[in-house]
Formats: sequence, structure tokens, C-alpha cells
Amino acid sequence: MAGDDQEKTEEPTSKKIEDAKKEGNVPKSQDFSGFVTLVVGIGMLIALMDFMREQVVLLYRYFMSFIGTQLSPANIYELAINTIGRFLLIILPILICVAISAVLVNIMQFGFLFTTKPIIPNLNKIDPIKGLKNLFSLKKFIEGIKICLKVTAVFGVGFYFFLQFIKELPHTLFLGIWDQLTWLKDKMLILAGVMLIVLLVLALIDILFVRYNYFKDLRMSKQEVKDEYKQMEGDPQIKARIRRLQMETSRRRMMSQVPNADVVITNPTHYAVALRYDKSKEDAPIVLAKGVDYMALQIRKIAAQSDVQIVENPPLARELYKLCETDQLIPAKLYKAVAEVLSFVYYGNKDKFGEKLKK
Repeated sequence: MAGDDQEKTEEPTSKKIEDAKKEGNVPKSQDFSGFVTLVVGIGMLIALMDFMREQVVLLYRYFMSFIGTQLSPANIYELAINTIGRFLLIILPILICVAISAVLVNIMQFGFLFTTKPIIPNLNKIDPIKGLKNLFSLKKFIEGIKICLKVTAVFGVGFYFFLQFIKELPHTLFLGIWDQLTWLKDKMLILAGVMLIVLLVLALIDILFVRYNYFKDLRMSKQEVKDEYKQMEGDPQIKARIRRLQMETSRRRMMSQVPNADVVITNPTHYAVALRYDKSKEDAPIVLAKGVDYMALQIRKIAAQSDVQIVENPPLARELYKLCETDQLIPAKLYKAVAEVLSFVYYGNKDKFGEKLKK
């Protein structure tokens, strides 16, 4: 039974996935990222073809302008700076778009994530024994098979179409040079398009495979789920102890208020409610303490010791206990009944409550 309990049978919780992301462990498909950046790169090459041709022509004319000129260090420096600047002007738009696409495709796969943990030095990663184990592990073997299958699929399809195009070569001999170049460009676009389609299919399959393995590796045992729940919600035993301490503190504070009460209304044995009324502080009588059974007995005991009058009124005691909380004013519906009790207490003990009767 203990062994079964440790099997990774439960789906990872949101906290487990979030913790893995913080460690840099995310379901990232390299094939899909490579496919998107390749498409963006090819698209930019096609879109900027005319611009690149113009830049190359301008660079060629710039080089030609030096014919017959004696080169000096200043000329060589100028030539180098202009050449580098022209090449950067050609390459940078493509590189920037490819870089942006690489970032966006990663955000598409696992959301925005910034963490430095994967690049923090870890001596375990340079352990030669662990390195050999990883090198000859089942995971590496599967990765090797995947790479072989992908390369075979892409180049196999590409080679098939290439052979079909080779068969058309004899017919191009009778075409003009521009028609031959157009034929070559069309075939290259078809070949590139077919290979991109194959790469897209492989990338989509890789996404599914990567995500399946990712969530499979993050699976948890039932005990791990319980432990995580305890960490998030707190240990039930500790929470129960805290609640118990809070109740005891509240009970002691409540009991300390009983000697300040004007009257304790009882059931007579099951309920007890201690009330106080001070016109200068409250607009209505306030409940200082209340309890049932044992707590009611303690309230009556403290009241007797503190010379607080105890009045038996079962219906009113039950209503006060049910409708009121400690440190809360009594509801308006009980004003009349409580006023009669307080009036009885005040007039019955004028020496103690003389000041209140004057008010």
C-alpha cells in the first residue's frame, strides 16, 4: 500500500507547475521555435530581396569608385566602415525580426518568464558520472531517434521533389536565360514550401510530445499532493490549535468583562448573558459576555463573586444569546424587555446604580 501511495498518479497542481516555471522548467518545443524563426527568416529574405539587391549594387558601385585611387590608411578605414555599415543595414532587419519572433514564439508556448536560475552555476551539472548517465539515458536515446526521423522525413521529401525537378531539366535547355532563372526560382520556392510544410507537421507533433512528457514528469504522488496542500493551507492540526488558542483568549477576555456588567440574565441554568448600559458610551445596552451550559455556569459564578445581580428570564436570555454577539449592542426589538430588567435592577439597588438613575 505504501508503494502504491508513492506512485506518480496525480496530475500536477498549479503550484507545482508554477514552481517548475520559476526553476526554468517549461514545456518548450525547440522544433516549433525553429520552424517559426525559419519561416520569419525566409519571409524577411523574400520581402527584403529588392532592398538587399539595391544595397549590394550600391556597395558594388562604391567599391568600383576606388579603381585608380591610391589607397591610404584613411581610405581603407573609410572602406571598412562603409562596408560593415552596409552589411549591417542588410542583415540587421532580418536578425531583429528573427529575434523578436523567437521571443514571441516562446511566450506563445509557456507565457512570459524571466528567471536566472538555469544559468546559475551548479556543480552537479559537471559531475562526469551523472553526465555519462544522462548521455546514455533513455531520454537521450529517444531524442536521438526523433532527430534521425525528422532529418530523414525532411530530406526524404525534399529529395523526392528534387528528383521530380531534375526530370524537367532537359526541357529547360530550350528556354532563354531569364526563363531558366524563373524556372529555377519557382522550383526552389516549391521545394522550400514543401519542406516547410513537413517541418510544420513535425513541429506540431513535437509540441504535443513535449507537453505530454512535461506534465508526465511533473506528476505527483498522493502524498506529495497532501503535503503541498498542507504547505498552502497550513497544517490542519496547527490551524486547529491556533483557533483553540484564539477562542481561549477571547473567552478569557470575555470573562474579564463580567464584573463590569449591570446584570446577568439567565435561563436559569443553560443560558447566561451579561449586559451593561452606559448612556455616555453606548446608545443601547451592550452584551459583555454570553455562554451556554458550562460557560453560563462560569458567567454566573463570576457574577456572584463580583456582586453583579443575576435575573432569571428564560425567553429573554435565549433571545439575547441567539441574536447578539459579544461587544455588540442589543437589537431594537429587545429594548423594551431589557429596559424592564435594567429598571428592576437599578431601582432594586439604588446605592450601586444611583448615578445611572439620575441620568
